[in-house]
Amino acid sequence: MRDTVHVDLGARAYDVEIGPGLIDQAGDLIAPHLARPRVTVLTDETVAGLHLDRLRVGLAAAGIKMEALALPPGEGTKSWPYLTQSVEWLLEQKVERRDVVVAFGGGVIGDLAGFAAAILRRGVRFVQIPTSLLAQVDSSVGGKTGINTAQGKNLVGAFHQPSLVLADTDVLDTLTPRDFLAGYGEVVKYGLLGDAEFFSWLEGQGPALAAGDMAARVRAVTRSVEMKARIVERDETEQGDRALLNLGHTFCHALEAATGYSDRLLHGEGVAIGCALAFELSARLGLCSQEAPSRVRAHLRDMKMKTDLSDIPGDLPDAEGLMALMAQDKKVVDGQLRFILARDIGDAFVATDVPSDAVLTLLRDALG
Repeated sequence: MRDTVHVDLGARAYDVEIGPGLIDQAGDLIAPHLARPRVTVLTDETVAGLHLDRLRVGLAAAGIKMEALALPPGEGTKSWPYLTQSVEWLLEQKVERRDVVVAFGGGVIGDLAGFAAAILRRGVRFVQIPTSLLAQVDSSVGGKTGINTAQGKNLVGAFHQPSLVLADTDVLDTLTPRDFLAGYGEVVKYGLLGDAEFFSWLEGQGPALAAGDMAARVRAVTRSVEMKARIVERDETEQGDRALLNLGHTFCHALEAATGYSDRLLHGEGVAIGCALAFELSARLGLCSQEAPSRVRAHLRDMKMKTDLSDIPGDLPDAEGLMALMAQDKKVVDGQLRFILARDIGDAFVATDVPSDAVLTLLRDALG
């Protein structure tokens, strides 16, 4: 029960391996990429406690030694202080240009370790071993790396493709239900942006997937990665098509900033709410029928996910405040907000001419 998705980027091409038991086989899978039998691992304390010994054994089976640095878990780790700590630790480990850094964790560790690898000695190779559903289907594939700053999310970073991605679906069993469903928000996004059949399949299989059906999990991760890989191949550095992957994210990033990148709202929860808002905005602008946003909301509710602004605990800024946060988004071009809107489920497109009063009215109603 193992799938391979090839990301065809010429000299920067790599494989994404998906299935159970991959951490145990990590040594054999990573060995072909090594000039010498050692790796340095960046991880977080939660993942280290759950899985680091298993990775050490998996690497040792192929004669590979490992040194690891475990950082605090959470979005706050994607920051200047921890980037500095990581790079200086890697230098202390005498990591050379031909060595491999392993990012072993969720999206935060993947983004941070990938960026550290991108700037260390002007670029060393790295392998992604994503341990959250969100990282397996989204952040570990495509080469986006970076950190957050006081001005916003992911505003400092680099495109640096991994040499290999190992998505071990066994580790999904150790996620809390909330973390699993946050990752599922990104899975749903793929169906909504470009595969109506996949969305229909999720409507039927979503509950089994959440309950632990391994075959369903492997299929959902594989289809999500396939879709992301094909988009990244067409548009590696987000000049056009790749922006489609940001469906729901313009709303999401504003909500994350409004909640202080805290546990009040996980990234995937923000994506789910953002997708519902993007479809609602599309319907209001006459781009799609009202049935589409209703279906999106119904599925998210069936999965017991956050769907509306009222599902976020605590106070939020008013509509004008949220609009101001959106204006900081990386997707602003010449002062114009870019939204990903939809003509139907599975048919999203990039829109640059969205009237701000329509967005403002939508936010007022959603907050109301």
